Amino acid sequence: MKVILTHEVSALGAAGDVVDVKPGYARNFLFRRGLATAWTKGGQKQVDAIAKGRETRAVKSLEEAQSIKGNLESSVVRVKAHAGKDGRLFGAVSTAEVAAAVKEAGGPDLDRRKIEIPTPMKAVGSHTALVRLHPEVQATLNVDVQAG
Repeated sequence: MKVILTHEVSALGAAGDVVDVKPGYARNFLFRRGLATAWTKGGQKQVDAIAKGRETRAVKSLEEAQSIKGNLESSVVRVKAHAGKDGRLFGAVSTAEVAAAVKEAGGPDLDRRKIEIPTPMKAVGSHTALVRLHPEVQATLNVDVQAG
C-alpha cells in the first residue's frame, strides 16, 4: 500500500516521501498517529510541491545543522532523575527529558522524535544520545545523568 508520510518516521522516511508499506502497518500505526495519508494522484502533486520547497531550504538548514552539531557535541547536558542508593534509576531517561535539558542548558529547541537513545539510560553516569539534525548531519550528544 502506498502512503505519503506527513512526518518523519525513523527507518521509513521523511515528510513528503511516498513509501510502500503493509496495509496493517499503515492502518493501525501510521494513519492513527497522523504520520501518513493514503497516496492519491492529487496527493502526488502535493508531494512534488513539498519536495521542491524542501530542496530550496536544504542548503540553509544544512549549514545551520552543522553549526548546531558543533555546539551540541562540545557541551555536556545534565539530566536529573530519581535514583536508588546503588545509582540505578527508577525508570529510564526519555528523549523528551533530554530535549528539555538541552533547551534548559541554552541549546536549540529539539524535537524529541529526532533524538535516539541507543542504550537505555537506566543508571547515573555518562551516556550518549544521537540527534538527527538533518538527513546528512547527525550529532552525538553527551548526557550526564545525575541523581536528583
